[in-house]
Amino acid sequence: MTEPEIENQSEVESEPEDGAVEQVAFDINDFPGGARSALEAVLMVIDEPADEAVLASALELPLEDVTAILEDLAADYAESDRGFMLRKLGGRWRIYTKPAYAPVVEKFLMGGQQARLTQASLETLAVVAYRQPISRARVSAVRGVNVDGVVRTLISRGLIQEVVIDGEPGAAALYGTTDLFLQRMGLDSLDDLPALAPYLPSADVIEELASEGHA
Repeated sequence: MTEPEIENQSEVESEPEDGAVEQVAFDINDFPGGARSALEAVLMVIDEPADEAVLASALELPLEDVTAILEDLAADYAESDRGFMLRKLGGRWRIYTKPAYAPVVEKFLMGGQQARLTQASLETLAVVAYRQPISRARVSAVRGVNVDGVVRTLISRGLIQEVVIDGEPGAAALYGTTDLFLQRMGLDSLDDLPALAPYLPSADVIEELASEGHA
């Protein structure tokens, strides 16, 4: 018994598979503002910083063209009286509100309520930032108090996270800062942290304090 013939093979082959997402076709030159306006449109909807390669792929443009447009936009926004700016942090780009408008933005988002980190949280965050990866016990050794609650707060705020480090089974969790920390601090990388590390105990001293039961 022969299989029935398919009259329109091209139509059958063109049907997308279940769950497949059909790619949207466009010509970047058809947009009124060209590549520049198209890139601005994408930057306005991203919910986390994107690197140049991802943006170039989305716009179907050469990487060097996207880099040039991003740098031009950043300079343009910086010189204008807009309430936002374009910055490259952690090697990725995103639109941020300008620091001068922080009070009005904070009031809008928080309903007038302050949500600043406590002094204890700031001190703990500093220890993690400068001595990462570091265990909770060693952070406690530096600060001289239990930091369990503070660490949970910093994790919930997305500023620190557990860092996966190869080690012995059952070893204490180690913590480090996140990309959000870099964004909030306005840093491109941890190398840009101010030179405050010399004022913190060295790794050997931290180890000694932790072993003595100061955690």
